[in-house]
Order: sequence, then C-alpha cells, then structure tokens
Amino acid sequence: MKRLLSALALLSALLPARSRAADLPALWAERAKCVVAVEYVTETELERRPTIAYGTVVDSQGTVILQSSAVDLRISPKQIKDFKVYLPGNPEGAPAEYLGRDAYTGWHFVRIPPAVREKVVPVTAFAAPAPARDSELADEVWGIGLRNKDEDFVPYILQSHVALVQLLPQRTAITQQEVAGPGLPVFDRSGYFVGLGQSSFGQTFLEFSGSERGGAPIMLVNLEESSAFLVASEVLPYVGRVPGNVSGRPLAWLGAYGLEPMDREVAAFLRLESQSGAVVSEVLEGSPAEKAGLKARDIILGIDGRPLPRFRPDRVVVDYVERLIASRAPGDAMMLSVLRGSDRLELKATLADEPRLVREADRTYFEKIGFTAREFVYGDAIARHARAADLKGVVAHLVKPNSPADIAGLRPDDWITEIDGADITGFASAAEKLAAIEKDPLRAETVFLVSRGSDTAVLRIKLR
Repeated sequence: MKRLLSALALLSALLPARSRAADLPALWAERAKCVVAVEYVTETELERRPTIAYGTVVDSQGTVILQSSAVDLRISPKQIKDFKVYLPGNPEGAPAEYLGRDAYTGWHFVRIPPAVREKVVPVTAFAAPAPARDSELADEVWGIGLRNKDEDFVPYILQSHVALVQLLPQRTAITQQEVAGPGLPVFDRSGYFVGLGQSSFGQTFLEFSGSERGGAPIMLVNLEESSAFLVASEVLPYVGRVPGNVSGRPLAWLGAYGLEPMDREVAAFLRLESQSGAVVSEVLEGSPAEKAGLKARDIILGIDGRPLPRFRPDRVVVDYVERLIASRAPGDAMMLSVLRGSDRLELKATLADEPRLVREADRTYFEKIGFTAREFVYGDAIARHARAADLKGVVAHLVKPNSPADIAGLRPDDWITEIDGADITGFASAAEKLAAIEKDPLRAETVFLVSRGSDTAVLRIKLR
C-alpha cells in the first residue's frame, strides 16, 4: 500500500509538469506575435547600407522598441530612412516610421502601420498580474529568437535558468546560456513576461580548424542571442516613453564631464565602502554644473538626498548617475551631495537642455572637393579643449577616398578654421563659401587652414 501511495504521489507531481510542458508550444506560438524584425537603410554620401534589428511590440498603437545598439548614435537621424517591419516567418516587409530614441532607456522607438498592427500582440498583454515579482535565482525562463532575413525571420525558442541577478545599474538577470535575441522578450514557465533581452552579453566561442596542422583557433562572438535580460520591472514602467521627435529632445544636461568611479582605496580611507561615488574629471564651461559650483575632482556621493548605491563592478555608478540625469527634464533641480577634500557640500544644479549633439549638426557634402562639412558643435569644443564661446569653423565629417580633399591630406575630424584666408564664423558662412567654390568652373584650387590635435596645417586642394 505504501508503495502504491508513493507511486500515486509521484504521478500527481509529474502530471502538472508534463501538462505545462505540453502547453509551452502554444504559449510560444502566441507570444511570437509580439516580436518583429526591423530593417532600415543608412544613407551616407558614398553608400546605402541596410541594417536589421529585432524589436518587441509594446502597445496597441504598434509601437516597437529596439535596443540602443540597433542604431549608430553617431549617425544623423536624417541619414536613417526606409524603415520596414517584418513579421516572423513573413518575407514581405511593410513601411514603418522611426520615432526617435529615449535618452533614459536608450531604446529606439518605431511605429508600425495599421495593417500590421492587427497581426501583432503587445508584450504588455502578457504582463503578470499584480503583485508581480522579478526573476530570481534558478527560475526557469524561455525566450524568442529570430533567424536572419534570408530565412524569413523564422522564430525559434530558447530556454535556460537564471544564474545571477545583478544591478548594472538596472536590475539584470543573467542565465546559464542564451535565452533570447537582443531586444526580444523573455517569459517564465507560465508564459508571463519577465524581461527583455539585452545586447549580447559577451558570449564567445573558440573554434579549432581541422584543416590546418595544430588546429588554428578562431574566436566567434554570438551577436544574435544573449544570456542577459532586463527584468520586467525595468521595462514595463517605461514602454510609454515615446520620444516627441526623432532627436529625442528635450535632453537634460548637467555638464559634469568624464565621470569616473571612486577608487576603492579612497573609499576605504573615507569609510565609504557601503556606497559608490562618482569623481568629476571636468566641469564644462557655462554648464549647470559650473553654475552650481561643482569643481573638478569633486566626488558625487548622493543625489537628491539619497546616497549612490554600492555597485559592482565600480564603473556601473557612472551609468547610474547619467541615467538619473537623463530621467529629468531641462529646468529640473538636482541636489548634489559632494565631497571636496574633507568638506561635504550640498549643491543645487538646475538642469539645462543639452547643447546640439554631433548627430544633430548641420552638414553638407561637396562633391567637387570631395568632403562633407559639418557644423562645429559643443562636443567638438570639449574634444579639442577649446572654449565653448569659440564655436567657429566646421569639421570634416567625411573625406571621399582619392578625392581632391583626400589627396591634399584632409582627414575626418579635422577642424577647418579658414577657407582661402577668411575666418569661418559658422556653418552657414562655410557652406556658402564652399558652394561658391563648387560652382566656379575656373577655380583651380582652394586653401584650408586646418587644426588636427595640437598641430595646424595649410592644405592646398587642387580642384583640376
């Protein structure tokens, strides 16, 4: 009798697990409807380069979020175009609209057309009922991957267990093996949404060739699958942060440049082992940080009355501080708890709108000369240790190979301060002068005064 009862107990324990296992294909098929592939073209002066990224649908308006790495942040939004969205297993794409990037989450947002919206399901439909809990150690999780375009983005399933949960600075779960494609969702055994796949978390493989003596090793990196995912509590509250424009403006700005984590020995000496600190390398001219009285080598220990949490690795504190700033808006006040030498200070900074970024800068390509002139922006002044008040000249953004500019020695990122002996006061004056040079059929050469690092050179560009 005891043996019979034990057998029945074992059978009853196994039946629910088998039932759940039988449900997994159905769960997967339904949740595959919340993922898409997004294709777009980067159009430069010399080429049109297609890019594929994977995204997750987050609302009934057909909004898709893509990982930060899906779009190169150095590229102007004007250069990314022809967005298309593909449903898993479908080779036919439909036009989509790029909405911009949110600075706080880092996500890029894309909107899919009404005809496609009817065929997808937002991942928010699979959110766990309250009170929901984040993934914990040893939880069984599974996610979705997509094959490449030449395989019609066929979806497939990945499964693993949570091996570690860590603040990086967002709460991130790391699994024993790959669990989802970057930007694609992860679910628990019941089918509830538990997180969003991060960019490849450094999975590398060594492959040894059998055709060569000794088997030469080749390093392979898995970019299409990841063993790391942001937990649901780091995703669901922020899916509504759709940018109002493609540049993601407004962007909150403090102007504390080159933050570095506080050295562990310094922390031990100051008896601050229980928290993190961010050391300010430079305070930018005219910035809210400068106006608040922040100085280089100050150590930021807290923001708005709360000490910075303890992070490992130490460098994570920099991302944490930058995210706190990005979560605000221009005009917001931020209280900084600062250690300066042996003194503790409370500084009030009023955040401003960040100066124009490189990707927002005006630019024009001049075919006859063979280069793209770009507006000189605040970030260029920082990189060149120039005063922000002297935002003059233009930058050589691109130099066409074997063009007159290339032959004369012009290089990308050169700072052009004079053209034909005349000072360049700004992009508009430079563009006007360069356009006149382009249109003059008798012009044999043009002369640029160029700054490159600490060197200055005069370049004579032969036009014919």
